[in-house]
Amino acid sequence: MIKIGILGYGNLGKGVEKAILKNNDMELTAIFTRRNPDSLKVSTKTAKVVNINEIEQYKDKIDVLIICGGSATDLPVQTPKYAELFNVIDSFDTHAKIPEHFNNVDRSAQKSGKIAIISVGWDPGLFSLNRLYANAILPDGSDYTFWGKGVSQGHSDAVRRIEGVVDAKQYTIPIENALEKVRKGENPLLSTREKHTRECFVVAKDGADKAKIEQEIKTMPNYFADYDTTVHFISEEELKKNHSAIPHGGFVLRSGKTSDENSHIIEYSLKLDSNPEFTSSVLVAYARAAYRMNKKGEYGCKTVFDIAPKYLISKTDEEIRKTML
Repeated sequence: MIKIGILGYGNLGKGVEKAILKNNDMELTAIFTRRNPDSLKVSTKTAKVVNINEIEQYKDKIDVLIICGGSATDLPVQTPKYAELFNVIDSFDTHAKIPEHFNNVDRSAQKSGKIAIISVGWDPGLFSLNRLYANAILPDGSDYTFWGKGVSQGHSDAVRRIEGVVDAKQYTIPIENALEKVRKGENPLLSTREKHTRECFVVAKDGADKAKIEQEIKTMPNYFADYDTTVHFISEEELKKNHSAIPHGGFVLRSGKTSDENSHIIEYSLKLDSNPEFTSSVLVAYARAAYRMNKKGEYGCKTVFDIAPKYLISKTDEEIRKTML
């Protein structure tokens, strides 16, 4: 059994717990939290709930630590730190900062002899793989990625961390006209602003400066500055009533030519009832890969581009050749 630890027990951490139950070669050993462990109600009765300050005591008791913090402030600190102790997986999704995050984590994992797989999920992650495959197959072409309509966990977390914000949900919405142009093979040149809009529903503290909050959201680099963003201030009751679900999805397309006469469109799409539960299932599959690769003596920071597909699944090589090839 692959022994898994979860760091952080929010939506993503709870999703990882559910995903482990779907994989019969894994068991949840411990959940690490910054909160009072006694305050957490977890589903896996055999798992220990431990304060994060005691995590080092589990260095030899866990095969892979799945880090379930936010990309804005948690993962840039936590992933390099805990790669010094464990094989780790994270879902770091600030695309512009992935090279920097990779280098920071790689230094720790090289030193410790552990595997660290970063930016695992559906984008970055599965969509990244589809972009790579499509580019390899259609070198003469153009890439297009559309997200939504859905709730972005990373962007919602970034809004919640603004001073004066109690809670928030952020929706990413594709611009339909742009998507249809790509599907028709028109190969449009689209700016970031022409592909998506963003919509935020924010619960502010009593007396908070809402104009300042709205300005801070709309000018936030890497998150909102490049998009037309609408901010709605609503009550906590309305947020719970109308925005409690966490759906998402999106499309990756490449339009390209193999000759002057023939054009082709590759399209990959996801429609997700629960963004965190699906992302968690991807994290758990890559935790299996991290365990297997480290057992073979591999170490250092990796991305989805470095992982052979067969390491993700619990079936044998013979089984996947027979049933999936």
